[in-house]
Amino acid sequence: MSFLNVSGKTYLVTGVANKKSVAWHIAKTLEEGGAKVVFSVRSSERLESVKKLLGDRPAYICDVENPEQITQLAKDAGEAHGPFDGLVHSIAFANFSAGPQPFHATRREDFLQATQISCFSLVELANAFKPYLQPDASVVSIGISSQVTAENYGYLSPIKAALDSATRFLAKSFSADSEVRFNTVNPGPLKTSASAGIPGYLENYLFAEKLTLRKRAISTQEVADTAVFLLSPRSSGINGQSLVVNAGMDMNYFDREVIEATMQPKV
Repeated sequence: MSFLNVSGKTYLVTGVANKKSVAWHIAKTLEEGGAKVVFSVRSSERLESVKKLLGDRPAYICDVENPEQITQLAKDAGEAHGPFDGLVHSIAFANFSAGPQPFHATRREDFLQATQISCFSLVELANAFKPYLQPDASVVSIGISSQVTAENYGYLSPIKAALDSATRFLAKSFSADSEVRFNTVNPGPLKTSASAGIPGYLENYLFAEKLTLRKRAISTQEVADTAVFLLSPRSSGINGQSLVVNAGMDMNYFDREVIEATMQPKV
């Protein structure tokens, strides 16, 4: 038996977009441990684009902006493959089509849409899947590593903070009649396709790498490994928490190399 003890267990993983996705790395790592993984993607077009990646694995379509589709996903996947030992929420969206904007200029419709997709969908998925979760299941969401005021990340930062808070309240709410756990994994900047759509992301990624204690950016697999640990029975004592995975980035602001580069005279 492996240390994580996920062999023979069944997990639902949402949000796979391509082979660089955090969700895909989590799924592959679960499978390497002997688990069965069921997938949910947002559209028929996305399902077609990942068909070669997923092969004959069970996959469902669910646009989380549509509550009826969430209910249907839980019913279809739950009856066919449940009960689930865990669920992965790796879903986020923000409309950056207008480029970087000051936070106070955020449009109401953009903020509300991003909140629905990136945060409240966790609440709706948890509610819909509650009858199809094992009593000690684990639900893991992917957040961000620090509540810094990154201008290019804009209004998605406070929404990700709301995801952390919603996770804690779900942990409390479910504790009334189960031992289902809720946690988030909050990584530093990653090389993913979703990140590439954020204006100015490359510069932030390179800067964050310089801030890490090891001078090497966090990898997607390192984030996935943390998520799989939280999904496993070995993390049974962790609930309502946000685990930061960023190689020390958020405590290394006064790194000598970064200070010296910043204080170089302008030419």
